[in-house]
Parts: sequence; C-alpha cells; structure tokens
Amino acid sequence: MMRFSRTVLCVFLMVACFVNGQEKPSKKIDIHNMTVALDGSADFTSIQEAINSAKAFPDKRVVIKVKNGVYREKIEVYGWNTQMSIIGEDREKTVITYDDYFDKINRGRNSTFHTPTFLVQGNDFYAKNLTIRNTAGAVGQAVALAVDADRVRIENCTITGNQDTLYVTGEGFKQYYKNCHIEGTTDFIFGQATALFEDCDIHSKSNSYITAASTPKGEKFGYVFKNCRLTAPEGVDAVYLGRPWRTFAKTVFIQCYMAGHIISAGWDNWSNKEAEKNTLYAEYKNQGPGFRPHERVEWSYQLSDSEAGEYTLENILADGPADGKGAWYLKFD
Repeated sequence: MMRFSRTVLCVFLMVACFVNGQEKPSKKIDIHNMTVALDGSADFTSIQEAINSAKAFPDKRVVIKVKNGVYREKIEVYGWNTQMSIIGEDREKTVITYDDYFDKINRGRNSTFHTPTFLVQGNDFYAKNLTIRNTAGAVGQAVALAVDADRVRIENCTITGNQDTLYVTGEGFKQYYKNCHIEGTTDFIFGQATALFEDCDIHSKSNSYITAASTPKGEKFGYVFKNCRLTAPEGVDAVYLGRPWRTFAKTVFIQCYMAGHIISAGWDNWSNKEAEKNTLYAEYKNQGPGFRPHERVEWSYQLSDSEAGEYTLENILADGPADGKGAWYLKFD
C-alpha cells in the first residue's frame, strides 16, 4: 500500500511540473509559416531566429510574418533560404534597424559590403510592409538593404539611410521595387543588378548623386525608374540623377516627376570620359521643374516613343521562357 502511494505521489508531482511549465514539450512550429513578435506571443522574438529555423532550399514558399515593433538586429537571408517571404504587419510600424558603417566595421577597403542592416542572398525573395533603416548617420558608407539575389520583389517598403542606402547587385539578376520609399544622400541606389523601380518615392537628403549603377557590359537594361517621384527637403537644390560606378552603367527615368532639386545637367561622368561613350543615361516624358531635357549633358539621351515602348515590365524583368506558372514578378500577389 505504501509503495502504491509513493507511485501516485510521483505521478502527481510530474503532472504538476508539466502544468506549471517546468517540463513543457517543445512548441511545434510550421517551418513554412512562421510568426515573429517582440512580446513573445509568436513563434519567435527575432526575425533572424525565424530565418535560421527555415528549411534550406524548400520545396515551397516559406512565409515569415512579423508583428509591429522595432527590431534592432542585422538580418541575413542566406543563399539557401530560397523562396522566402518576410511580411510586416504595418509598413510604418514594423521596423528593422541597425547602425553599422564603413569605419565601424573596419575590415579594409570593402567594409561597405559588411554594413547592411538587411542582406538578401536567397533567390525568389519577397518582402512587404517593412521599414528597413541604417541609422549610422552621415558617417560615410552605411547600407540599409543589400539585395544580392535573383527574382526579388520588394513591395510597399521604406528603405532609409544616407550614403549607399540600397545595394542592388548580382550580374544578370533581376529585381523589382514596387511602391517603395527610398532615401539617402550619396549614391544611395547602387550596384550591378537589373532593377525596375515602379511607383516609388526617391528622396534625396543632400546635394549629391541618386544612382551609381555598375551595369555589366552587354546587359540590355540597368536601372529603370517608372512613374516615380523624385523629391528633396528645402535647401537641397543640386542633385544628379546618377554617375557611373562602372563604365557601362545604364539608368533610365520614364514618366517620373522631378522636383527642382535635380540639377539641369542631370548626369555626371565620375571623371570617366570613357563612360560618356558607353553609358546609357536616358529619360522619357518626365515632368516637374527638375526635368530640363534641353539642358542635360550632351552624352545623355531622350528616348523616342518606340524606344520607350521597349521598357515594359515583361521586357525588363523577363527571366527565360515562360514556365507555365506565370511570371516570377507576379507570383507573390
């Protein structure tokens, strides 16, 4: 009888421990649908934790939904994190922030590329409803978002920094930025990818250069801005549309609004006379006080109607023959 009572007591204590949370079983998480919240109410409290829990090279899309909050962390979507979506709850209230910059990193001449708050290397990535910041300030190169991946769509996001805010790169890679706010000071959109910016606000915070494309030789398209708004605060009145980081840079503005801060010359050669022969810097039917086509540098270009007609969503972002599933840049809708 005594032995039975002790057994019952042991069972009772084990049940009590379980109920009180001392021996809780591990929480089952759907690795294709995860949630993040700072208050502990979701699967994870860190975005990077959720990314690290995703299956490598998944057979279907991995969706990480992020609740409102200010997430102070450096994020990396690794090359094996393909088919990943990170969706914020509210664009203004779901904030990812960090403050690395060139001198702080101090890893030599390429320190810039170690500074991103958010780095994407996995193909077929999608982000929506996020604010991504580099808050280092006016201290030199400091990347907020770096996208070194193919078939990437960034939608309804705010990307802020100063110098080198947005790095769009990868030879032959295609990227689509839709309805985004992008702001910075010098070369704040730079890199070698083919990138379409559609319905975006491009905000210059100082007199400097918006773009620094390094389009590889032979690429049909580089950066294309369509139906965008180019703005600046009061006192900023001498901003160039771009300068060539590499000799074959391509940047085109189509039917954009340009406020008065855009300098009449429009473009700078970055002390590279060869670039004047090999870049494609062009515009088509822009509007606003900053659009002064007859005052642009003579080596830039105004597209004809037929030439502008080639700058379609399909032509810019096409990635091989149709696979029967629809274009990659529309699959996320």
